[in-house]
Amino acid sequence: MNRPAPELDRHALQRVEDSLNRALLGKPEAVRLALVCLLANGHLLIEDRPGVGKTTLAHALAQVLGLDYHRIQFTSDLLPGDVVGVSVFDQAHSRFDFHPGPIFAQVLLADEVNRAPPKTQSALLEAMQERQVSVDGRTHLLPKPFFVIATQNPAEQIGTHPLPESQLDRFLMSIELGYPEASAERALLEGSATTGPLAPVTAEIGPAELLDWQRTVSAVTARPALLDYLQALLRASRDPAQFRTGLSPRAGLGLLQAARAHALIDGRAFVTPDDLRAVLPPVAIHRIASREAEPGAATVSRLLECVPVD
Repeated sequence: MNRPAPELDRHALQRVEDSLNRALLGKPEAVRLALVCLLANGHLLIEDRPGVGKTTLAHALAQVLGLDYHRIQFTSDLLPGDVVGVSVFDQAHSRFDFHPGPIFAQVLLADEVNRAPPKTQSALLEAMQERQVSVDGRTHLLPKPFFVIATQNPAEQIGTHPLPESQLDRFLMSIELGYPEASAERALLEGSATTGPLAPVTAEIGPAELLDWQRTVSAVTARPALLDYLQALLRASRDPAQFRTGLSPRAGLGLLQAARAHALIDGRAFVTPDDLRAVLPPVAIHRIASREAEPGAATVSRLLECVPVD
């Protein structure tokens, strides 16, 4: 028996999605996946060339959800303290006071994250997993919600440092935006669309509502047969004859949560195999590696072919 979706203001959700689509023209699939990632309480990695709207998407998400937004431009000379903050000695009171870094935001845009050296990249690890940072032996909680959108340029571009697997696994999803379709690009050229951080986007909800939505995602049912299919996908990804690296248990949990969020956005209270198949590519593409020399998308497609839906 099909149950209705858990309680969620679907009109508000539709307004959020419509506002994002107006800010980022011609990319409804990327907008939907970004919302899925956010509702699943994950983090998003966007790998693409400069100028296709990565920053616009991050800033629009923060604006339409009424969230505090910070941007860090990752460069070769960026230090970990520039990200998480530093303790400064206060001579007047003979003590060290912590000065929070820009990571203390509800939406953090880590722009061109692979231009920073590995030591600085690793400053994000604890924050993304534990939602806290540790400085000089003291732990500082990050705000809620906490959503990292990291952008990276293609690896072949000059001055990039590949993200290690431990860092990549912290991102629930990895997507590409690509060039806009002809009609969207024409609207940009004719000046009938305004994009970028300066474009006004009305806040449709606030942080409290978003946290409620994230809690609602966990109420979406995953039936035993669905979990069987998910486990079959995880097992197949770990076949050493076909794949060099498979999906971790963290990836499996993230895949399930993303599928729940996808089902919720579609108005269902239960996950279907189609939900899993819809979110598997962005969840798996930066985690799985084939024994063959083939693009990541082809590797994910081969994984889906290995596990037919009963």
